[in-house]
Amino acid sequence: MSLKDTELHLADLPTEARNPASAHLDELSTPDLLQVMSTADREAVAAVEQQLTEIAATVDAVVARLEAGGRLFYLGAGTSGRLGVLDASECPPTYNTPPELVQGIIAGGDVALRSSVERAEDDPIQGRQDLESHGFAANDVLVGIAASGRTPYVLGGIGWARNLGALTIGLSCVPGSELAQAAELAITPATGPEVVTGSTRMKAGTATKLVLNMISTATMVRRGYVYGNLMVNVQPTNGKLADRATRIIATITGLSHAQAAALLEKAGSVRTAVIMHRLGVDRDHAEARLAAAGGRLQEALQ
Repeated sequence: MSLKDTELHLADLPTEARNPASAHLDELSTPDLLQVMSTADREAVAAVEQQLTEIAATVDAVVARLEAGGRLFYLGAGTSGRLGVLDASECPPTYNTPPELVQGIIAGGDVALRSSVERAEDDPIQGRQDLESHGFAANDVLVGIAASGRTPYVLGGIGWARNLGALTIGLSCVPGSELAQAAELAITPATGPEVVTGSTRMKAGTATKLVLNMISTATMVRRGYVYGNLMVNVQPTNGKLADRATRIIATITGLSHAQAAALLEKAGSVRTAVIMHRLGVDRDHAEARLAAAGGRLQEALQ
C-alpha cells in the first residue's frame, strides 16, 4: 500500500473525521470549550456501555485462560500502548498479582512511554517479535489495542498470536476494523470524531481506558481478589497499604483497628486474617482452606 493509499484510508476512518460540534473550538470562551469537551467525554462513556456484552464475554474468556495457567498481555502503540502498560502496571499493587500475570507491551519499548518513537507502529513483524521476547505462549491472552483498528504493529502481533492458538481480543474504536476482524473477540466502542480532529488520546483514549479498567477489574473480581468491593489481596508493603489492609479486616470482622492490626500481623494477609477470625482456625488451616477455594474468600468462608 502506497503512502497516498494509506492517507486516503485514514481519512475515511470515523476517528479521523472532523467533529461539527467542535468546528469553531478556537473561537469559544474557555467555559464553552470545556463544555464541548465534557459532552464528548459523555459520548465516550455511552459508547463503552454499548459494548458491555462483548466486554463480559472477554472477561469470562480471560478468566478461563488465566485459571488454566495463562497470562494477559496488552499490545499497542502510542496512546493505546501507554494505556495498556498503565493498566498492567497497576495490577500488582492493587491485587498483589505477580508482575508477569498481566503485561503491557508498547511499540518502541519503554522509551515510548515518555517519547514518541517514529514509525514503531508501522512494523507488523516487530509486534510478533516483541511478543516472542516476552515468552508469549498459546495458553496466553492478547488484547490488541488500536483506536483506528489498523495499526500494523498490533495487527502483526494479533495475527501471530491467533495462529499460535492464543486467545486474541481486538480493542478499537472503529466498527468493522481490520483489528476487529483479525481477532477472535472484538470490543469496539464507536467514539466517532474527536474534539481535536484525529487526537485519539481524547474520546478514543477515554473509552479505551474505561474498557481496560473493566477487563482487569472484573477479571480480578472473578478470580477472588475482591470481597464485596474490598481489595482483600492487598499486601501491607508500606504504611498506607498496611493501614488499608487493617481497615479492610476491621470492616469485614467488626474488630477494632488495634485488634485488626494485631490479627494482620499474626495472619500475614487480609484473607487469611478474615478466615482465622470468622472460622476460629489457626493460620495454617486458614491458608489451606483459602488454597482449596482457589483463593476466593467468599468460598473459603462457606
